[in-house]
Amino acid sequence: MAGIGRLSTKSSVLLLCDMQEKFRPNIFQFTNIVSNAARLLQAARLLGIPSIVTEQYPQGLGPTVPELGAGDLTAHAKTSFTMMTEPVEKELKALGDPKIAILCGIETQACIACTTFDLLERGMDVHIVADAVSSRSQTDRLFSLSRLRQSGAFLTTTEAVLLQLVQDAKHPKFREIQKLLAQPSPDTALVAFFSSL
Repeated sequence: MAGIGRLSTKSSVLLLCDMQEKFRPNIFQFTNIVSNAARLLQAARLLGIPSIVTEQYPQGLGPTVPELGAGDLTAHAKTSFTMMTEPVEKELKALGDPKIAILCGIETQACIACTTFDLLERGMDVHIVADAVSSRSQTDRLFSLSRLRQSGAFLTTTEAVLLQLVQDAKHPKFREIQKLLAQPSPDTALVAFFSSL
């Protein structure tokens, strides 16, 4: 349902933004962010949700990290701070122009923000998975999430996305999704952000 942020497996796309090797030592909570994004990717595969991966200047910043589990996906190289490059636009069109974007990756104040603005301008519902996005600075991460929420994006979590996509314990893939939730998502230091709201 448009406007309230209801998730659906129909007309959704998972966007995996720039989780690359050279960012590993500098991004706050990098390992946990990638772990949550990998869970989302596994769920997307189970539920038939298409996924799109980008890499920011891979010649300098390296490839997508292997632990994301996206090795079978074509990574779209880019230099812009939005994922919405011509090849990604073409892929979205080929997918029937999904109405819902589930967005994770780095960095929140740069590529996540610019992608969100572009998606919102297209009229898409944008669900930013707050425990699967980050920045070098926790300040940039938290203020960017606040700013993007003001712009109309929905902030959510990995577990919330997975449960809202299946919606019912009778869903044929619920048991497999439940296995992805066996361990709680790792803490990515978001409590301080929400205590300030």
